Amino acid sequence: MARSASRWLLALGLLCCLSSRAASPVWAIRGAHNTVYLAGSIHLLPQTDAALPSGLERAYADSACLTMEIDLGKLDSAEALSTLLAHGGLAQGQSLRALAGDPRYARASAAAETLGLPALSMDHEAPWMVALQLTELEYGRLGYDPENGVEQQLLRRALADHKSTAGLETLAEEMAVFEALSPDAQLRFLDMVLDDLGNTGEETHAVLAAWRRGDAAQLAALLADEYRAFPALYDALVADRNRHWLPQIEQLLEGDRNCLVVVGALHLVGKGGLLESLRRDGHRPLQLD
Repeated sequence: MARSASRWLLALGLLCCLSSRAASPVWAIRGAHNTVYLAGSIHLLPQTDAALPSGLERAYADSACLTMEIDLGKLDSAEALSTLLAHGGLAQGQSLRALAGDPRYARASAAAETLGLPALSMDHEAPWMVALQLTELEYGRLGYDPENGVEQQLLRRALADHKSTAGLETLAEEMAVFEALSPDAQLRFLDMVLDDLGNTGEETHAVLAAWRRGDAAQLAALLADEYRAFPALYDALVADRNRHWLPQIEQLLEGDRNCLVVVGALHLVGKGGLLESLRRDGHRPLQLD
C-alpha cells in the first residue's frame, strides 16, 4: 500500500470506532458529579458534508464547556501568525533548497506553484511547515474548509451560547512538536505529502465514508499501515501529546460541570490512546450511539 500523508493528517481528525456497528464518534466518561464527553474530530469539512454526527450534537447540548486541542476562542490571528513564523521559519542562512536537495526542492516548487504558494516564501520555511501548507492548500482546492470543520462549528455555537472554551495546549506547543522532528524526519514527512497530493481526494473520500458509517475494519485497513510506516511521527504527534493531555482530562472529571473535549481521533484509540489510558486509570468510557 502506498504511504499516504493525507491519511496521516486527516486521521488526526478522524475517529476509528471500536466496534463494527454504526456509532457516534463520542465517548462519555462519568465523574463523581459530572460527565466528560470525549469526541473525535474532522478539522476540515466540505460545505456539502458538514453536518455533525447526532452523538456529537447531543454531547454538545449536554455540556457547559468546550475544550479543544487549542482554545480557538482565544486565538488571536496576529499572534498565531507570529507563532507560525517563529517556529516554522528556517534559521538565517538556511534554505529549503539546501536542506532538501535539488530534486526534492524541484518537486516541492512545482507543487507549490500549482497550489498558489510562492516558492520564494517556501524557501525560507522548514520542511514540515511546507508539508503542512501544501496539504492545507490541496484540501482547500478540493473544497475542504476549516470553517466547516468540527471545532469551528462547535466554537461558533459555544460563543453564541456563552459556554466557556479551553485548550489542552497552546499553538506554540503544537508547533514545537513539528519543530522537534529531526531533519531527516521532516524531509520524510515532506516526501509523504509530495507523493500523496494527487491522491488526496480519492483517499479522503474513502476515509470519510468509513468514518460516517462507523466502519472500524475499513478505517483500520486504510490507516494501519501508515501508523506503522512512520513511528517517529506517530509518537511525536499522538503518543507524547496524549501523555500531556491525560491529566487535564482527568482533572475535568473532578469538576461539577459537564464538558465536551474534542481532539483528533488518533489520540483516542490504539496503544497509548486516551481511551486506553482512561481505562487503565479506572474510568469506563462508554461509546454513544
